[in-house]
Amino acid sequence: MNSPGTIGSVNRVNTIRHWPASLRWSLPWHAAMALGCAAAPEQWPLWVAGLAANHALLTGAGLTPRSNLLGPNITRLSDPARQAGVICLTFDDGPDPAVTPIVLALLAQYGFTASFFCIGRHLQAHSGLAQQIVQAGHSIENHTQQHRHNFSFLGSAGFRREIAAAQASVAAVAGVAPRFFRAPAGMRNPLLQPVLSEMGLQLTSWTRRGFDTREKDPDLVYQRLTRNLAAADILLLHDGHAAKTSRGQPVILEVLPRLLARIREERLRALSLPQAFAL
Repeated sequence: MNSPGTIGSVNRVNTIRHWPASLRWSLPWHAAMALGCAAAPEQWPLWVAGLAANHALLTGAGLTPRSNLLGPNITRLSDPARQAGVICLTFDDGPDPAVTPIVLALLAQYGFTASFFCIGRHLQAHSGLAQQIVQAGHSIENHTQQHRHNFSFLGSAGFRREIAAAQASVAAVAGVAPRFFRAPAGMRNPLLQPVLSEMGLQLTSWTRRGFDTREKDPDLVYQRLTRNLAAADILLLHDGHAAKTSRGQPVILEVLPRLLARIREERLRALSLPQAFAL
């Protein structure tokens, strides 16, 4: 039988193994700067600059949603999906009873499926709508429980709490736990990847987005989403927190019909993330 000390050591080793390479290299870099300062304290500005550069690199990666410097990050579908002419539509921040049912109806018209990165507390408030998403063949993925604006500043315990609560919320309405995770606004820090690895979740960003939470012009949103549209793309839209056009209509509801028609014109088909990676 392992002693408590042995178990703790094994857990620490497993956690370190899940660290992204950037974090594993960061620790010896800090040690090297400390040794340099001890050996040549008169050159302290050099050692401080080295530490600042390291932190700037990690911070910049955390502020870049499509970066893979902090760990594996899906920005496109796999090669089999590309060969099959598949793309993925992803919808964040829902479900929203004023928008999501219309999104579901439009997807059904084209026979497309999608992935909904839902906020856990919204799922709890609209469990019937969440069940409609699943019954229509779409997947519900993890977008945290509260969608906190300070999510990227949390530590391991905060990440684990937010993500685990959302996993439970999704499983309660969908009957299956998510496989994919997207951080609020795509922002994160180096401590997120070890937590995702422990939970068996894959960080997923996007190929392109329309900025439909702040852009009120549907033409601009549509152009951003369809520029160089190709198989294996992952597109980001929002059925929650959607910006509204000058007529007061959620911009996504003016963009989505045109987008779905364009996908069909390009002889592509939209599948959910689990379906696309099952190829």
